[in-house]
Amino acid sequence: MKILSENIKLYCIAGSESLPKGKNIEESVSEAIAGGADVIQMREKNMPYAQKLVQARRLKKICTEKNIPFIINDCAELAYECGADGVHLGRSDGDIQTARKLLGESAIIGATAHNSEEAIEAAENGADYIGAGAVFVSPTKNDTVPLSFNELKKICGSVDIPVVAIGGINTENIFKLAGTSISGAAVISAVFQQNNIVLAARNMKQAVIEIIGVTL
Repeated sequence: MKILSENIKLYCIAGSESLPKGKNIEESVSEAIAGGADVIQMREKNMPYAQKLVQARRLKKICTEKNIPFIINDCAELAYECGADGVHLGRSDGDIQTARKLLGESAIIGATAHNSEEAIEAAENGADYIGAGAVFVSPTKNDTVPLSFNELKKICGSVDIPVVAIGGINTENIFKLAGTSISGAAVISAVFQQNNIVLAARNMKQAVIEIIGVTL
């Protein structure tokens, strides 16, 4: 399973800490998929490894049933153990080539880039897509300096793999990214912190489609 530009429009990042009180992560992921999520990533920063593994296996089962790629954030070993479709590696989360050896040629490996140089390096090392950002101030990472429109556009033009914008994106500000040539948007709060996750995902997906010039 490889990532193509046309099937990475709405990349939803799920974690128990990002859900409203009383929301179940498995139900929330199912609702996001029902609303149009193309990719699900599990991102748990403070959960014990054993608990992460149990949750990851449950989410992987949901995604497999819906034919949706399931990605683990940060940890190639966890991705391997739970049978995920791939891993997303931040700048300090490990080596792309090492993850490739562990997960295999068919695995999806994403990499974070803050500029075109990092994007080119990641692509040369075998990344399947780039997560570029943060494009806006994010509720989950409020200490970041937003990536400029021009730098995001430069990143998109520097590699021939899909580029997904990330960081504080919602259905209103995403239109500021029109013309950058992104393939999709990665979101947390815009979907998982909404009362109606299905509707939030549907609206977010439509907004992405509008700015990348693709019709339903």
